[in-house]
Amino acid sequence: MGQKVSPIGFRTGVTIGWKSRWFAPKANYGEFLIEDERVRRFIDERLNRQPPYAAVSEIEIERTREELKIILRTARPGLVIGPKGAEVDKLKEALEDLTNRRVNINIVEIRNPDLDARLVAEGTAAQLKRRASFRRTMKQRAEGTMQAGAKGVKIMVSGRLGGAEMSRSETLIIGSIPLHTLEADVDYGFAPSFTTYGTIGVKVWIYRGMFGEAPSEEDQAAEAAMTRARRRRERRGGDRGQQGGASPQASMRPGGSRLGGRRPAAAAAGQGPSAPAGPQDSAAQGEPRTDAATGDETNRQG
Repeated sequence: MGQKVSPIGFRTGVTIGWKSRWFAPKANYGEFLIEDERVRRFIDERLNRQPPYAAVSEIEIERTREELKIILRTARPGLVIGPKGAEVDKLKEALEDLTNRRVNINIVEIRNPDLDARLVAEGTAAQLKRRASFRRTMKQRAEGTMQAGAKGVKIMVSGRLGGAEMSRSETLIIGSIPLHTLEADVDYGFAPSFTTYGTIGVKVWIYRGMFGEAPSEEDQAAEAAMTRARRRRERRGGDRGQQGGASPQASMRPGGSRLGGRRPAAAAAGQGPSAPAGPQDSAAQGEPRTDAATGDETNRQG
């Protein structure tokens, strides 16, 4: 039977680096490990669970003999730094009081948040907390991730979906998710959504391609920008077509009539100018007809 293993832990030490990088003797190892967990929880509660909601996705910790170096990967670095670095200085002082060590904080920007599983899960959980439809939310997030350049995405939500009495799980999969391939760059994220009718868990898997074939962050950002611009142009074209009511293939003549459009209603009803009647039409209406051979006019009754 296949067992569920975290893609991050499965690849750690093989294709993904460790989140904590330090060495310690056996006597201090437990103390440092618990301190790392306290630091992660403190930063998450301070920056993600309350304003400014800085979208911190990953926290890496490095240690020296007397210094604690923390690397924050966030989609909103301006909110973490604050005006003139005021917020990051407050965070540094709070961490120094918590650990009784000298703290150094580095902030790294996430250029494409739609390809980060933790941030996608947090966004989905925030929408579910505002009573949004879980199916629509899952579909929007998955489509946005695929348009950002992902090769596959899986979103799973579990709990009392829609306020139902019985809890259940719903899953949406687009593309491929090669979980058993160690060379595949599969990101995993989890976020809880605390609603009025219970807690809903959100899990997200994102397949970003193989590790050797992954494009640079600049290329991903440029592709995402082009996708947003293309989507904006398509939306504008659809709005114009609905407001105008005309065929999108019809163009306007200088006089105001359309090329390739429909005929005016007056001409279609026979009120406008019509083509001259043929010989059979004039004969059927009882009008005199001139014989082409003799030149005599004959009058036939209809």
